Amino acid sequence: MLLYLDTSALVKLYVQEAYSDVVNALQQQADVIAAHQIAFVEFHAALARRYRENDLDTSTFEVLKHAFIEDWVDYLQVETDLSLLQSAAELAEAFSLRAYDSVHLAAARHLQQHATLPLVFACFDKRLNLAAKMLGMQVISLESA
Repeated sequence: MLLYLDTSALVKLYVQEAYSDVVNALQQQADVIAAHQIAFVEFHAALARRYRENDLDTSTFEVLKHAFIEDWVDYLQVETDLSLLQSAAELAEAFSLRAYDSVHLAAARHLQQHATLPLVFACFDKRLNLAAKMLGMQVISLESA
């Protein structure tokens, strides 16, 4: 299985929070883990926010940051090109998505169309999950997760 992680799902691999167990279980089943390159920046921003809000101490913040950087090279990273940006813009309009949500959806859709493995879209945003489902992707059910 090809597991696409948007940033909300990616963070759950490193920070224990609701549904972290679900994402960890999916990670164990996945043959390949993928994310768009923007997730690198979004992850650091999410981690920094938790640190700034005192949800993480300095030591934990540094350990998680370095663990993520070490793991990042093993993830299949979807790059941005004009075609992906055009697709993201169309998806943003069609599904009323936020900018980076539409980039994640376009990246997952690109993989869905070109990969030989079945794709699972891991995300914890109801609107984005609904859009992915409408595009024929298997998504995590937030009700049963």
